[in-house]
Amino acid sequence: MLLNLWVTAFVSAASAASAAASEESFDYIIVGGGTAGLALATRLSTGLPDAQILVLEAGPAAPFDELRITVPGMRGSGLGSMYDWNFTTTAQPHLGNRTIDVNRGKVLGGSAALNYLCYDRAAAAEYDAWGVLINDTKRWNWDVVITAMLKSENFTGEDGDRHGRAGPIRTTYNRIIPEALHTWKPTLNRLGVPTNDGGSLGGKPVGVMYQPTNIDVARWTRSNSATGYLPLAGANLQVRTSTRVANVEFAAGSKPLRATGVVLDSGTRIAARRQVVLSAGSIQSPGLLELSGIGQANLLKAAGINTLKELAGVGENYQDHIRMSNVYRLKTNFSSFDPMIYESGGAYASEQMRLWLEGKASWYDYTSSAYSFVNWGQVGNSSEAALLHLAGSDTRHDSVVDGKKLDFLRNPSVPQLEIIMESNFVGATTAYPGNGSFATLITSVMHPMSRGSVHINAADPRGAPVIDPRYLSHEYDVQALVEGAKFARKIAATKPMADIWDAEVEPGTDIQTEAQWREYAHKAMGSFFHPVGTCAMLPESDGGVVGADLVVYGTENLRIVDCSVIPVILSAHIQTAAYGIAEIAAKEIIEDAKRAARKKLESR
Repeated sequence: MLLNLWVTAFVSAASAASAAASEESFDYIIVGGGTAGLALATRLSTGLPDAQILVLEAGPAAPFDELRITVPGMRGSGLGSMYDWNFTTTAQPHLGNRTIDVNRGKVLGGSAALNYLCYDRAAAAEYDAWGVLINDTKRWNWDVVITAMLKSENFTGEDGDRHGRAGPIRTTYNRIIPEALHTWKPTLNRLGVPTNDGGSLGGKPVGVMYQPTNIDVARWTRSNSATGYLPLAGANLQVRTSTRVANVEFAAGSKPLRATGVVLDSGTRIAARRQVVLSAGSIQSPGLLELSGIGQANLLKAAGINTLKELAGVGENYQDHIRMSNVYRLKTNFSSFDPMIYESGGAYASEQMRLWLEGKASWYDYTSSAYSFVNWGQVGNSSEAALLHLAGSDTRHDSVVDGKKLDFLRNPSVPQLEIIMESNFVGATTAYPGNGSFATLITSVMHPMSRGSVHINAADPRGAPVIDPRYLSHEYDVQALVEGAKFARKIAATKPMADIWDAEVEPGTDIQTEAQWREYAHKAMGSFFHPVGTCAMLPESDGGVVGADLVVYGTENLRIVDCSVIPVILSAHIQTAAYGIAEIAAKEIIEDAKRAARKKLESR
């Protein structure tokens, strides 16, 4: 708890110092104090001790006693709160015109301060694809990215997997594994899915396993960039919270555009001597580009913004993981996490919270533990053939992103379906029944073919963005959800898991025919809150926004460092990629600065 208190004090002091300056100028300005932003800022602070660095975060610094963020078992309870931007999509025609929440962190530490603490990595081939797509396989490949991800990690335990041991983000395995979850691995083994304990984080995730989570074992608290990276920074890093950036400014007439600083919503200008970096995430980094005059000319004209650089890919290529839930009521001799969610004021939950506050093992330690990543061949040969056909038959063959997804579908080392067993009720179409214990099998499609967009609203450019993921607009995605939910039902009906429950609550046994499954998919699909790709690292001719150096096309010193640069969505939760991207960007920026300094000395 003391560490969180120190972070809050650090931010407050930095904000006061910044506010006191009459004319502000920094070497590097980073817009967004989230997962990647604080990681990048901290590395620049320690790697370039003579540089002055400013982080601008629109949200607050959470107080040290904010249990919704700190307590692992309260994961997700900050969604929809003051720490969330609380965005929503447009009405989605393929979901019966439902809107879907787009939860994004509006707090120091970003979305990793609010998420469900899922900590994993995708297949090696997926990171190699970044280099192939951007035509720079030396700068971006599996070896480079895994090295960066390991640099961010500080793992406690022994499992034989690939871990970092000295990084800022603390990870470990759950010390609470609910009894119902002990059926997980033997059940999947019986269905032909091999155990992959101790091997899933090294680029080969296919299999069934327990996975670690980003918890600091010293206090058994959430570990994120605000609590892990930020305390390592030097006095040359200033952080200003509750400060929103309106746009980036450029030198008049510069070609390529040279960023000179940022303008705040208040109208205050802050100068950047070297670089401006956007780390505002997949929803807001593209919007900041548009507000700064970079994007689709027609949209900018409609919004009354002068186009400085026409860049068609800004805000396009929106991708997200989609999911469904199969919920089962456990037999009476099994307990679950449900009382801590749905009866949090009750005696049992209060006792468990007391144990956690005393540093003792408690249900409030619990986060997601039981995972499986499978390819469609492991689900069934007929499913694999049908889905591959669907993916290829309704696809833009001129799209390198779609082409790469088809490559992944043909590669058995790349998972196409994630299944998580949770020891609690996670319903999509029904409310919590109010009694009993539950387990949920959440199935998530790893490479949906639907791609959407996010843009500023031309009628209200500084208001909420227009987010249109175009969920289920591709037939593959619908059938993939159906096949995933069917497979989850098959898992639940296989021993030993079949012995622990007595009723299927969702989707319910009345869902049997193909037509019923499809109707249910449209009704029950949800998001896993993993938007990527909206400032993609691709050639400009392929819809790219940044090059291999993460510099925005048409500019010389405006970078983007967050998950919006990921060109193709990964078969993993995305926080590890965010840290890896930040570490790679920091190394490059530091090396560039040192080269420039040496060159300057040599020229004297």
